[in-house]
Amino acid sequence: MIDDDPRTALMRAAASAGLSLSTLSGAIRRNAAYLQQYVTRGSPRVLAEADRRTLAAMLGVSEAALGGPAKTDAPFALPRLDVQASAGPGAYADGELVLGIDGVDARLARALRLRPGMAGLITARGDSMEPGLYDGDQLIVDTADRTPIASARVYVIRVDGAVMVKRVAAGRKKLVATSDNPAAAPVPAGEIEVVGRVVWRMGAPR
Repeated sequence: MIDDDPRTALMRAAASAGLSLSTLSGAIRRNAAYLQQYVTRGSPRVLAEADRRTLAAMLGVSEAALGGPAKTDAPFALPRLDVQASAGPGAYADGELVLGIDGVDARLARALRLRPGMAGLITARGDSMEPGLYDGDQLIVDTADRTPIASARVYVIRVDGAVMVKRVAAGRKKLVATSDNPAAAPVPAGEIEVVGRVVWRMGAPR
């Protein structure tokens, strides 16, 4: 737990370590009264970064406890794939080439249960999945989830080499893919290869 007041946290940590504020002041190459003034008078207002780092290491506490920035998780890496999941007739791609690496908040990745190396980011094209998905939406795809269930969910699929995003359900004998937009053309016939499940949409407000 991080104390709300870094001065109180410093005093408690020093007492726990059996070190005086004057001793700690010397450790950071300040005059003996430096930290006493920091604690009682608020001067300086905040500890210098180098001083804070040294004190945190000596006292076994986080820099955040002594007034430093809270530690945040590194972004979850998502490869951006050079394919467009068509929400229309289908975009053809011989393979998936990585255009670059994007990142999403690590907390979101945990909430979505994404696994490193088993997720990607692609762009939706077309209108066949409106109003749920729109042309240009960025889609996070969980490539670890390739097994549709009886209750239809949104997946990126390939049909005869065409990459598309459709609602897919497990039928009695085969997978069944449909569009959300009733005006859309029928999904092309052919064997359905599941690329992964769409677990997050990023797009402009509508």
